Amino acid sequence: MPQTLSAQLVPSIIQYINNQSLAIGARLPERALAEHLRVSRSPVRTALAKMADNKLISRHPEGGYVVAEGALSCSPFTEPVKSNADEIYFKIASDRLTGELPEKVTENEMMRRYGITRSLLSDILLRIHHEGWIERLPGHGWMFAESMSSGGAYNESYRFRKIIEPAGILEPTFKLDETSILQCQEEQVWLCNGAIFSVTPAQIFDANTRLHEAIAACSGNMFILDSLRRLNRVRRLMEYTKAIDREQALRRCKEHLVLIGLLLEDDREAASDYMRMHLSDASREKQAK
Repeated sequence: MPQTLSAQLVPSIIQYINNQSLAIGARLPERALAEHLRVSRSPVRTALAKMADNKLISRHPEGGYVVAEGALSCSPFTEPVKSNADEIYFKIASDRLTGELPEKVTENEMMRRYGITRSLLSDILLRIHHEGWIERLPGHGWMFAESMSSGGAYNESYRFRKIIEPAGILEPTFKLDETSILQCQEEQVWLCNGAIFSVTPAQIFDANTRLHEAIAACSGNMFILDSLRRLNRVRRLMEYTKAIDREQALRRCKEHLVLIGLLLEDDREAASDYMRMHLSDASREKQAK
């Protein structure tokens, strides 16, 4: 059975609850969640209803939903059910990267191309929109955002990251957001404990970019964070073309835990050096694929 966008939003809502340190009984307004997740209110409403049915949150007597104990004890990193929606999603990513999909597309064209219903396509497009590599055109159709399409650009992206990410840790405005970093630590531990061998390439990419962007945000330098976010958006599809070596991915997650430990100890010089080494090793492995 295809995994709908609302089902995909459940882990994100749980993570939002944890990141915001919301207490039991705190309200969960649809509008705020929709804006945070960059989706419409309809799938958020459906996701909240499913969460209430599963006792993760509670329905408020006056309408809406509030945090329940279930959400606080549930891991936000639960593996979603794999479905043909994931297969179509990765097929669209591959077709766009190889140029088989043009910059501008219509829903009717994509329904015919992939042989899927409008409902399933809508969920997939909303997921892609949420990730930032497609935008709805005024009135009709969709337009793909810029993406990285050459190996040379991909290698340059790593060299750029080795400039800005270690430097961000040494910024005079650096201030560790311990809550955010501990959330990332929990996710990396979950991956190291075996999930790395079963999750999708998109989940690995998202988990790792969350950590790197959280560290960049601690720099206090908005240009470092904005540059990294833009770079991560345009390199997402290129990452999907790389053969996934799960053992290498596990090693990178373990390195992330070492990096987090250095940051929590406030050893920023060592953390900066380790970040540079970590990116150099990752770049060398990716170029070999």
